[in-house]
Amino acid sequence: MSSSDAAATHPLESDFGWTLGVVAKAYRRIADDAVATLPGGPRGYHILAAVSDGQPPSQLAIARQLGIDKTVLVHLLDDLENAKLVTRRPDPADRRARQIVITGKGRQTLRRAREKLDAAETALTTGLRPAELSAFKTALAQIARRTHTLADGIDDC
Repeated sequence: MSSSDAAATHPLESDFGWTLGVVAKAYRRIADDAVATLPGGPRGYHILAAVSDGQPPSQLAIARQLGIDKTVLVHLLDDLENAKLVTRRPDPADRRARQIVITGKGRQTLRRAREKLDAAETALTTGLRPAELSAFKTALAQIARRTHTLADGIDDC
């Protein structure tokens, strides 16, 4: 058996936790570099992505969706607002609540960050055929949706 065959059959290669951890660590490293200049880094990126489409969400909705403590979110939003990437406005349905609206500058910043992340993802997934990558992303998204629903209310901060 060649060394490449031995590596392909190593018990760790079939261990979900180990393989997911290796991929997550590598992605986090390259993704952190891709959004390092964004206020809040990866969290700032996720906030911009969360507010980029549709009806502007409330601060509470963003906190729940991203699993960020409300007080931590306020500081992240302060930084994004100071950088003129988002604005906060009263929710017409509830004046006590604030909606988060992405600005034009925020959209441009998000687009550039997505381009960098796409390049990082391409580098990480080199060697996968398009069908394999699509199947992987679909399966991962299904797991993420289910896990996110089960973890609702658990704060990762």
